[in-house]
Amino acid sequence: MKNNTDWFKSSFSGHEQACVEVRTMSSTVSARDSKDRNGGELTVPAAGWSAFVAGVTAGEFE
Repeated sequence: MKNNTDWFKSSFSGHEQACVEVRTMSSTVSARDSKDRNGGELTVPAAGWSAFVAGVTAGEFE
């Protein structure tokens, strides 16, 4: 069983409950919906997550 304390959300989310939570492992990153923590998660290679975050930061998805 996975430990829920491994998950975190952005500090910009404050106390909101409708957020994406993220957990980093050695070679993967998982994301899930904080409103439905048992609803599944998306797991991708860490390099893919880094590329996604870089794209968001650069405005590539606007």
